[in-house]
Amino acid sequence: MKRLNPAAWSAAPLAVVTATTDSLPEQADALVRARAFAEPLLSQQTLDTGENVLAHADAVADILRSIGGSQAMQAASFLVYACEHLNKPHEVIAKAFGDSFADLAVETTKLVRLQRMARIAQNAASKAGQSAPMAQTVATQTESVRKMLLAFSRDLRVVMLRLASRLQTLRFFASSKLPVPPGMASESLNVFAPLANRLGIWEVKWELEDLAFRFLEPDTYRQVAQWLDQKRTEREAAVETVRLQLETELGRQGIAAQVHGRPKHIYSIVKKMRGKSLPFEQVFDIRALRIVVPNVPDCYSALSWVHSQFSPITAEFDDYIAKPKGNGYQSLHTVVRDASGQAIEVQIRTTEMHQHSEHGVAAHWVYKEAGTKGYAGVTADGAYEAKIAVLRQLLAWERDLSGAAAAPNLPSSAVLDDRIYVLTPEAAIVELPQGATAVDFAYSVHTNVGHRCRGARIDGVMVPLNTPLKNGQTVEVTTVKEGGPSRDWLNPELGYLASHRGRAKVRAWFNALALGETVAKGRELVEKILQREGRTSLKLEDLASDLGFNSAEALFEVVGKDEFSLRNIEILLRPVEPAVAPEDSVVLRKPRQSSHAGKGGVLVVGVDSLMTQLAKCCKPAPPDVISGFVTRGKGVSVHRADCSNLRNMVLRSADRVIEVQWGANQGQAGKDGSVYPVDVAIEAVDRQGLLRDISEVFTKEKMNVIGVQTQSIKAIAWMTFTVEVQDASRLHKVLAVVGDLQGVRSARRR
Repeated sequence: MKRLNPAAWSAAPLAVVTATTDSLPEQADALVRARAFAEPLLSQQTLDTGENVLAHADAVADILRSIGGSQAMQAASFLVYACEHLNKPHEVIAKAFGDSFADLAVETTKLVRLQRMARIAQNAASKAGQSAPMAQTVATQTESVRKMLLAFSRDLRVVMLRLASRLQTLRFFASSKLPVPPGMASESLNVFAPLANRLGIWEVKWELEDLAFRFLEPDTYRQVAQWLDQKRTEREAAVETVRLQLETELGRQGIAAQVHGRPKHIYSIVKKMRGKSLPFEQVFDIRALRIVVPNVPDCYSALSWVHSQFSPITAEFDDYIAKPKGNGYQSLHTVVRDASGQAIEVQIRTTEMHQHSEHGVAAHWVYKEAGTKGYAGVTADGAYEAKIAVLRQLLAWERDLSGAAAAPNLPSSAVLDDRIYVLTPEAAIVELPQGATAVDFAYSVHTNVGHRCRGARIDGVMVPLNTPLKNGQTVEVTTVKEGGPSRDWLNPELGYLASHRGRAKVRAWFNALALGETVAKGRELVEKILQREGRTSLKLEDLASDLGFNSAEALFEVVGKDEFSLRNIEILLRPVEPAVAPEDSVVLRKPRQSSHAGKGGVLVVGVDSLMTQLAKCCKPAPPDVISGFVTRGKGVSVHRADCSNLRNMVLRSADRVIEVQWGANQGQAGKDGSVYPVDVAIEAVDRQGLLRDISEVFTKEKMNVIGVQTQSIKAIAWMTFTVEVQDASRLHKVLAVVGDLQGVRSARRR
């Protein structure tokens, strides 16, 4: 066995997020060169929002710088918008800046273009009066953007560029007073702000929320802003007094603390008011301070001192250091009352925690430059762990977002209980149903990988193939060069497969295997008949067509399943000569008005060179009532009296009708051993084994079938059997038996 090279999975249809390991090479002049490169292309261009493209790129680069982005990242913001104005963007950018810059710019441009197209389509539908209710529209748009971000964010930096770009777009609309495009504010609040939160970039998250809320609910936004402005001077003075007191006293306690006022975010205030049904006056974090200390012990020392000097509100205390938030946020939160009884929220954290809370995932960007040799004190293993941590935050955001859109009334613990996300060894994300195993994982990568899967490692540990996977695990499978699935995988009690895709692929494998064996068996039987009859030169496709099948494979299949009698092939290869009636089989009696009444008024077949033949259109047989018609040059054609062709000929030439009747022996059907071919028409619901069941009825009744024609359209089968009978009256009883078969709608003589 060999370990599957994950690079070979790139052809598989995966919708994943992959944080690539290649890095943006730090170039001393990258930012300056990128801006100079883009300026001639962008300076006179305008985005669909109305903002100048170069100004937008400048602002995006500044936002990235403010949250810790390297100069290489800032440089990429110019190259992304330059792509739109280059004939061969990847080739041109790669030549000037390298492949990594080109990949990032082109990938981000694809995402920008798709989002723009989706927004245009939605706006067009809205103008045409086709828009859905607002809640449904927001949910649909949220899901669409979420899938776009997951599908195209092969590099985490693509996500960062889109976050910075969206923040700048909202800033532009806020400053220009232009109307915001429909859906953009909702998309920002419901998609981009939660993403920034999951990645821990609070500076971006809070501003996105406040700006989006300002556009969505302008009246509420203005009202809260007015409340904040009231007594602002008095409130700020009180906070400054407490700040100085804390900083001074903590210094005396030997704690090197930096104490700052914390900004107030309108959207968070509104959420708290609505979530807890509080009036504005009871929202505690209107007055807030943040204490930053060197280490964790100092955090708890500072907390102890604050609680000793002020009156704490016990119910408002949270320890996010001992129990960090899902996105990695750590801090101590407490609310105390000062001497005047006013509530003040105090946050206490280390410098490292503060850095993470402000820049979030930007703090992990070092792994981009670390590569395999390490960089800036970060080992390759550390870089990999950082990458996995970031990817898991993206997974958590995706689960939060899609769950909220699909089931807004469910508690968070119930969100997306039916799905899990695991990682490939290359840190690609694979979505699977709850309870999925390594076999499900292998089939989600590629069908052939699933068929040849023989072993699995979860987080580097060998496990049985039916081990259920959990969120965030890294899965690696081993395969053999050739082989197929095990039948045990289809046994639900053994728990090898939980996904519909996996089960369907395994069933298809075994169905194809069984069909191949059946077809091979049928081919062997047909070829033996051809050899026995000396007809090996006959093309198999022609044989199948003559028997009413679309292909030779279809013929081999029914023969291999014993659903088609080999006797039919023998009859086709050895056609029965048309039966010539014996000379005494038919007596012709001329009409009495005829002047040629012979001796005794009876004419026998062959007498006076008078020829007779049984009509092929109605195939008469004793004891049918018959009538004759004198043809031109072919003697007398004998028809059933109820034959439609005979009626038409009588209308045209009634004088050519002649009376005929069966001879004495034929009047006692079958006494002379003669047989007559008759056609039987059958209509039935098509099913497996239908042809076999009908043939068995004729065989039991000792009626030889000399021809079969079948046609099936929309699950309805029409069949015509040509059978040899001595007595046509027996045929009615046989057809009654056929009519009682499962699915048969009608059985009648033609």
